[in-house]
Formats: sequence, C-alpha cells, structure tokens
Amino acid sequence: MGSLVLLDLMGGVALLLWGLHMVHSGILRAFGPDLRRLLGRALGNRFSAFAAGLGLTALLQSSTATALITSSFAAEGLVDLVAALAIMLGANVGTTLIVQVLSFNIAAVAPILFVLGLVAFRSGPRSRIKDVGRVCIGLGLMLLSLHILLDTLAPAENAPGVRVVMAAVTGDPVLCIVIAAGLTWAVHSSVASVLLIMSLAYSQFISPVAAVALVLGANLGSAINPVFEGARRDDPASYRLPVGNLVNRLIGIALVLPFLHPIADMLHAWQPDAARMTAAFHIAFNLATAVIFIGLIGAMARFLKWLIPDRVREADPSRPRYLDESALETPSLALADAARETLRMGDLVEVMLRKVMAAMMTDDRALVDQVAKMDNIVDSLDEAIKLYLTKLTRGSLDESEGRRAMEIISFAINLEHIGDIIDKNLSELATKKIKRRFQFSVDGADELAAFHKRTMDSLRIAFGVFMSGDANEARKLLVEKAALRNTELAAVERHLDRLREGRPETIETTSLHLDVLRDLRRVHSHICSVAYPVLDAAGTPYRNGEADHAALPAPGAAPVTR
Repeated sequence: MGSLVLLDLMGGVALLLWGLHMVHSGILRAFGPDLRRLLGRALGNRFSAFAAGLGLTALLQSSTATALITSSFAAEGLVDLVAALAIMLGANVGTTLIVQVLSFNIAAVAPILFVLGLVAFRSGPRSRIKDVGRVCIGLGLMLLSLHILLDTLAPAENAPGVRVVMAAVTGDPVLCIVIAAGLTWAVHSSVASVLLIMSLAYSQFISPVAAVALVLGANLGSAINPVFEGARRDDPASYRLPVGNLVNRLIGIALVLPFLHPIADMLHAWQPDAARMTAAFHIAFNLATAVIFIGLIGAMARFLKWLIPDRVREADPSRPRYLDESALETPSLALADAARETLRMGDLVEVMLRKVMAAMMTDDRALVDQVAKMDNIVDSLDEAIKLYLTKLTRGSLDESEGRRAMEIISFAINLEHIGDIIDKNLSELATKKIKRRFQFSVDGADELAAFHKRTMDSLRIAFGVFMSGDANEARKLLVEKAALRNTELAAVERHLDRLREGRPETIETTSLHLDVLRDLRRVHSHICSVAYPVLDAAGTPYRNGEADHAALPAPGAAPVTR
C-alpha cells in the first residue's frame, strides 16, 4: 500500500513538472523575442525593472529562467546590476502568482484547457496559436497533477505511522528549510515544490508551522539554481546577480525564522484552509522582501562588485561571444546568436585568406604564423557552434528552425574547411616560396591576384546569402562558380604558354602557381555551398551542380527572408 501511494505521488509530481515545462516552453516559443525586447526596454529605473521581472516570470512560471536571461544580460554589460537585482525581486514575486491561482479549487477547468489546447496545437503549421495551445495543455496538466496528488494523499491520512513519520521529518523548522531547499534545487522549480507543500498541508500531513518553513526552503532552493547554472566560471562578474538574489533570500529567511510560530498561528487563524494559507505566505514573503530590498539594491550592487571584482584578463578570441546559453529556450533567438557567431568565424576566415595571399606576394613569414594561429581560433569556434546547435536541436524545433540549424552547421563546417585549406595548403605553399626565394612572373602574379580577389568578393556575397536567404545573390554565386572554373582553365593555358616560352620565373614556380589556383578554386567551391540550401528553399532546381536559370527568380524579385 505504501509503495503504491509513493509511486502515485511521484507520478503526480512528474506530471506537475511536465506541465510547468510545457507552459514555460510554450510561452518562450510564442513570445520569447518580444519578452526579451520588453525586458531590455523596461530598465529605466528599479521600479520599472521590478515590474518587468514580475510580468516576465508570471508568464514563464520560472524565476530560474528569468535569472538566467538577466544574468546573461548583466554579464555582457547590457543591464546594470541595480536594474538586474530589481528584475530578480520582481521575478520572485511573479513566480508566486500561479501558486495563488491554483490555491483555489479550479480542477474542473482542466478538461476545458485540454480541449482548447489540443485544438490550438493541432491547428496546422507552427504559429503562436499552436504555442498557446501548448501552454493550455501545460496548465491543464498542472491542474490534473494537483488533483492526482490530493486523491493520492487522501487515503493515506489514516495510514498507521504516516503522521508520525511526517511529524518527525518536519518537526524542526530549520530541517524543513533544508529539505525544501534541496527538493527545489533538484526539481528546478519553486512552483512545483510549493504546490506539493500545499497538497501536504491540505491533507494535514504537515502542521502550519512546517508548511511555512517548507515554503521558506522552497524560496531558498529556487535562488540556488542560478548560482550554478547562470554563472560562468571564467567570468566572476556573472556570479554577482545570482549571489545577490541568494543573499536577499537568506536575509529574508533569517528575519522571518525567529517569528515562524506566531506568523503561522496568525495566518492559520486568518485562513483555516491550509493550502490557501501556504500560498498566501508564499506571496507575502516575496512581497515583503521586495519592499525591504528595493531601496537597498544600490548598496547591494556596490557590495557585490566589491565582493566579486572583475577579472582582469586578455580577451580570448577563441571564446564564443554570441552563443548565449539562456537563449536555447527560444529557438529563434538561439539561431540568430549562432548565425552571428558563424559570421564572426567567417570574418576570421576572410582575414586569413587575405593574409595568406599577402604572405605569398610579399614573402612575409610573420603573416604565415598569424594565419596558423587564426586557424586554431576558427577550429574552436566551429566546435562551439556545433555543440551549441546540438543542444538546441535536442528540443522540439519546427521544420523551418531545424532547416536553419542545419544551414548554420553546414556553413560553419565549410568555413572550417576553408580555414584548413588556407592553413594546411596555401600557407605551406607560401612558406615554400619564401624558403626557396621563388618569384612569380608579373603576368602570373597578376593572374593569381585577380583570382584571389574574385574569391574574396564571392566570400562577401556568401555572407549576405547566409543571413538574408536572397535567391538572386545565391544565383550569382553559382554563376560565378562556373565562370571561375573557366577562368582557372584559361589561367592554366596561359601559364603553359609562358612555360613553353621558357620564362625562368614561370619554370621555377610552375608547380606552385598551379597549386595556388587549385586551392583557391577549392576555397571558392566551399564558399558557394551556402547557395544550395537557399535555392532549395526557394524551390529552384539546379542541374549538374548549377542552378536552372529559367526557374530562378528574376533579378529584383523579393528575396526569401530568414
């Protein structure tokens, strides 16, 4: 009997957590970019920041999610620490609102939410309506889980020994705080913990004092998660916000703990319903701490900057700049971040391509060494981008988001291949030329310079195609690919003509000259790979690796936008 009750209880908690996840992910997918823009704008003063944090968390039902988003903003210097602390005070209040709503007996609404959610979710292609349907289903699951928890606990009220065990476990308020903090840290949700506490209080398994103490622990546990997840070990400044929020919670708990019994007695006399009493204390505690600390966050910010100073270190170019982990919950933002990082990787490749040709023409060994170092950076960024997008694709993406993720990975891989060709092939050819003191003929040097310039021009066009999805520009790349192949053949013929004329420079650099042409053409082929997904998305067929020009959009037609 006891095992079945425990199993049902675990199932109810699991269903509650999944419902919370659906609400959280649905809101982020439907309104994620808008919510971030709202958060970024509402930072004029601490009160508007407080309101923004409250509203955002009331929608997301996760103060941890708000903390992660705000921590990333604060670490990047986009949000002042005072405003960030105000946001977290609002987030702590916002996460209590759904608990307050669910403290009323509204289980009968669950079937209606399921029906509305299913209709919206099955409405067709990805849309905000579909994501709102996900939210409705999640809310329905939360109501259903509460019903399961209450039904599971009801028969156990009279079970021998159950009350004795619960009284022993929850007899010490400090132990209650530790237990609830550990549980909340484990499940990553103070909402789930408080709702479970409400169920236990409603079934009279715990006393009002224990319920209040457990709520304090749930609030403490929700402040622990961002310290471990929202901070980066290589950036001490990223710890300031989560540590500040944790300190606020600890001070609030320390102020309440000595008066726990009179507070519990007063609340129980005012609200005999133990579940609603628990919800009322949850919101009252967070409102009180917000009122106390809203005027003190300036001093708190100064203290945190003194306690956790900035680390003075040189910027690491191999470290990603735009891959924001907190954006992974919002695919559109995560894809935009990955695209920005890929463009940064492309900028490095462009510099490598320019420097290796300069080294080839000016016999500058220092440039060859710089190219080798930059290739290591390109390799690191390629790995980081692929890992970031792999994390993103573990979630549920719609067809267009999945296709865009694959496009970004493909372009990053091609850029990494270009970097390898530059470092392993062109750099070695430059080193060979410098070491043996070879000199190209004037005509040969001009041919290579012109070929290189056209390759660089195509790389810049490829960047635009990658970001805009413009089919007209993609067509230009494929047309240039075919033209450059013909140019290579013509350059080889001219080189052979000079060779037959017996020019000394041509004779000693013949192998070098042809290898440089070959490698630049290989680089160009990787550059043009960005065009094929764009033409596929535009419904443009291509034959033998070249676009069917008749089916391509006419120049000036509206591009396919991302």
